[in-house]
Amino acid sequence: MFYASSLRMFELMKALFLLLSLVLATFCASAQINVSVTMKQEEFLPGESVPVYVHVTNRSGQNLHLGDDNSWLTFLVESDDGFIVIKKSDPPVIGAFDLGSQEVATKRVDLAPNFILTRNGRYKVTATLHIKAWSTDVSSPPTKFDVIQGAEIWSQVFGVPDPAATNAPPRVRKYTLVQANYLSDQLRLYIQVSDAGGGGLKVRAIGPMISFGQPEAQVDPISNLHILYQDGASAFTYAVVNPDGDIIQQEVYDYVSTRPRLTQDSNGNISVYGGVRRVETPDVETPAALSR
Repeated sequence: MFYASSLRMFELMKALFLLLSLVLATFCASAQINVSVTMKQEEFLPGESVPVYVHVTNRSGQNLHLGDDNSWLTFLVESDDGFIVIKKSDPPVIGAFDLGSQEVATKRVDLAPNFILTRNGRYKVTATLHIKAWSTDVSSPPTKFDVIQGAEIWSQVFGVPDPAATNAPPRVRKYTLVQANYLSDQLRLYIQVSDAGGGGLKVRAIGPMISFGQPEAQVDPISNLHILYQDGASAFTYAVVNPDGDIIQQEVYDYVSTRPRLTQDSNGNISVYGGVRRVETPDVETPAALSR
């Protein structure tokens, strides 16, 4: 009896020791390696890209080798009410690199293709770094963002020729302009490109707009969408979007003597008439995969 009790006590102490060792190792790793997630905006429309930036800071005093497989960096997205967002696949993060001591690496990942973020609400994302050499995981604090609903203000169906199919009917797509209240007090204009069945191909923000301005929109002979809208007291933004939903041109015009307007020539070419174009133009973000 005494022997059995002693054995059980020994096994209990052994399990407790292993648990404490694991907790201590995780705590030490967390103190030496810091993981955080930042976002350049806090609100997104359903279907819009949701880029997050994961920052890994190495204070361990030794080099870390990361990125050999897709499990070195994983993500959990959940709503504030505890709903776990369905993950269609793991975000692609493969790309081996060495992170020296006192260095910081930043990985950009778009969550939209991998998580079903179609329900309006508040969400939080947590990134977990797996350090294979240490058999240790380090997680970031959760970073919150919102998925909001917009209002359709204009739409047009258009055709896109299929280069792989000779003499076949064109593919049918649809441009939709959507406005939404960004951060509750700023109106923002979005472009949505969808297929014939209504499935979203791409949603992206064009820029802020004023509440009393009605955007002009016209589709040219090669199915590019031209948009002109007012985003300030006397400022107008002109943007051209291709059938894939990419902004291929963006310019700013000022109302000087005449108001900028879209005009179309006899060949169907669309341009801005009136106003004065500014020398500088807004930057269109080009995502960087990894920077240090």
